Amino acid sequence: MFGRRVTLFRLFGFEIRLDASWIVIAALVAWSLATGFFPAKYQGLPLRTYWIMGLIGVLGLFGSIVLHELCHSLVANYYKLPMKGITLFIFGGVAEMGGEPQSPKIEFLMAIAGPIASIVLGLIFFLISNAAHPSAIPAIGILSYLAWINLVLAAFNLIPAFPLDGGRVLRAALWHWKGDLTRATAIASRIGSGFGALLMAFAIYQLFFGRFITAIWYFLIGSFIRRASQMSYQQVLLGSALSGEPVSRFMHQPPVTVRPEMSIRQFVEDYLYRYDLEVYPVVDESENLVGCVTAANVKSLPKEEWDRRHVSEIVMPCNEANTVSPDTDALSALSKIRETGGKSLLVTERNHLLAIISPKDILNFLTAKMRLEGPHSGPLSAPRF
Repeated sequence: MFGRRVTLFRLFGFEIRLDASWIVIAALVAWSLATGFFPAKYQGLPLRTYWIMGLIGVLGLFGSIVLHELCHSLVANYYKLPMKGITLFIFGGVAEMGGEPQSPKIEFLMAIAGPIASIVLGLIFFLISNAAHPSAIPAIGILSYLAWINLVLAAFNLIPAFPLDGGRVLRAALWHWKGDLTRATAIASRIGSGFGALLMAFAIYQLFFGRFITAIWYFLIGSFIRRASQMSYQQVLLGSALSGEPVSRFMHQPPVTVRPEMSIRQFVEDYLYRYDLEVYPVVDESENLVGCVTAANVKSLPKEEWDRRHVSEIVMPCNEANTVSPDTDALSALSKIRETGGKSLLVTERNHLLAIISPKDILNFLTAKMRLEGPHSGPLSAPRF
């Protein structure tokens, strides 16, 4: 979902991150406020004032989105649901959960917390703007904009289209009614996907009136919601299928290993050119894990030295980012691979290498399980978008 992200600060223990795409939208919002919105509503002010109002408006929008997502995170944290942080990106912000809520009640409370925060914040800005002195036009303009944008943010998020907050409230209700998170997610995801398709259709309609920028914006939002709803369902589907499955279920033995006394030339010819691994485990005669070696380690050496240099000279210690224990949950292993950007993990126990697993190993199991249980049986039934 995200591209390059920068961590700005920590708030109540949560990392607040900024995706590069948000810088683009922030610049566009500041420009539209300074050149269109504020000049149209508050005429006769200096150009410099409009730009200051626009910049403060963007900062206020930033703070409003952070507060919205922070309320989601605080409720999740209260109920011991792991949170990976808050990221602001082109379509607003998202509180990144490390798992699914344990009950419909938690889902409802976590989902509704954001819109409530936005409504309260909008009302506060509205009351302050009304109490301000009539001569403080720039301040009134900024406060009025922030009141309006927070109420719009709350209203949009309350649309019952998953994964918007309103869609999560709907999922909580369906979950409570049906007693099945996966089925509830399937229904909510269909509605979310349909809403996304509706926005995309509306974007095409806007083109007939020459509103090109508006059409692009609606199309992007619609395609994002449609894709996010499908991905959210697939994540729940994956969690349901892999729940309680340790990585030991997916281990293939014996793993590919490298000896420390092997020459760099032999390592390149017999391993790098033969296997599609990102990290190669180095083990000694007792099969104890000595460390890891990668293609990047080899590239640091001139080719003319490959015959007289050995793997032991370039081996690096393995770390938590590329190793797991055999009883690690399969979903946790997949999450680690995704977060580190790797292709595989080493399964180790007491410094002894057991196997190498990849997402393909786990997904092959998932495919086989779905074939056996059928596409319409129980919690593994997939929604038709």
